Amino acid sequence: MDYTDQAVMVTGYIISNLVALLMLWFSRRKPVTARALFFLLFVWAGITNAATSINTPAVYLEYADFTFLPFYKSLILGFFSKNITEVVMCIAICQLVIGVSMILKGGIFKLGCMGGIFFLIGITPLGVGAGAPATLTWAVGLYFLYRRGAKNYWWSSFRKLQPSGIN
Repeated sequence: MDYTDQAVMVTGYIISNLVALLMLWFSRRKPVTARALFFLLFVWAGITNAATSINTPAVYLEYADFTFLPFYKSLILGFFSKNITEVVMCIAICQLVIGVSMILKGGIFKLGCMGGIFFLIGITPLGVGAGAPATLTWAVGLYFLYRRGAKNYWWSSFRKLQPSGIN
């Protein structure tokens, strides 16, 4: 994203927050759809971050300009600046794991929801660079999914129900 273009920043901010509100609604009303959307969000983010950390790692230093916490700015311009690819690849792997957990069931699904919640809260101090407050809205959506749980794999929602008496 071109962080120097104000129109691009505002458009990205509005879109991410509208998508987050839509996903929050799905989390409450249509959890099967919400699970698919969170799967897509985290897998897309993981792939994007992995590729970006390899091809243009320096762009992550721009997040120092967006954070409202001095600690985050110091961390970004310090340790992180010397280990961008390694740190972002670890983050990308975690994002991929969270994404895959959204289509699984039981404890793995719930653990993925918790990981996603902690991750989204953790990036909120990056401010507009992370799309905040969309990050908090997504975290609430994951909380709703966590509370509901997942007794079945995501794809099992699409099986046709068999008439009773047929095995």
